[in-house]
Amino acid sequence: MRIQKYISLTGALSRREVNRLIALQRIEIDGTIATKNSVVEDESVVLVDGKELVNKKRGIYLLLYKPVGITCTAQPTVKNNIIDFLKNPERVFPVGRLDKDSEGLILLTNDGDIVNKLMKAEGNHEKEYVVTVDRPIPDQVLARLGQGVEILGQQTKRCKVKRVTSDTFTIVLTQGLNRQIRRMTKVFGYHVKKLIRIRILHLTIDHLEVGEWRELEVRETEQLKNHLRSK
Repeated sequence: MRIQKYISLTGALSRREVNRLIALQRIEIDGTIATKNSVVEDESVVLVDGKELVNKKRGIYLLLYKPVGITCTAQPTVKNNIIDFLKNPERVFPVGRLDKDSEGLILLTNDGDIVNKLMKAEGNHEKEYVVTVDRPIPDQVLARLGQGVEILGQQTKRCKVKRVTSDTFTIVLTQGLNRQIRRMTKVFGYHVKKLIRIRILHLTIDHLEVGEWRELEVRETEQLKNHLRSK
């Protein structure tokens, strides 16, 4: 995390004040004078005027079963935005998006490091969905969905597709292209009637009703961080 963000998250100093103190060489990271481009690691020791600064901001990790009609944005000017819906007293941000017409699992956090790592496409982080289309879909089409489809000027990555019923299937993606599943099925002339995200990595929608949210358990948070460290 950049030094400016790290210190501002403690509430001790604003980013502008941090930059001023950096210019005066009054901030150290692990015994080295900080610069405006310095990065703070989890185990770093940060000193301001010789006194250790501890980031006491509590990491918040929430799982929400987003209903249809809620928009995954923190912009307060957007009607039915996810932050207003959540009504959490502490500031958090959604990790990625789940389009307004879809429902299901979304992670919200105040941990910028987690957000950045989960949003990296090269991480190949699995997300699983249950998809219902407007009419029975044959095995041949499901197989072709799994092999990859050309949308938005590119070929989607191979993915796992499994039938549930004649018109419903599960799909596991490691990409996050805009309205990807809807665009993929449209290539074959199908319209998505219902789309539910049921899993992000090891985190599942189990025991959550539509509109409900919960905090991650300690073991879930540690498992998430361990997974991201390995990427």
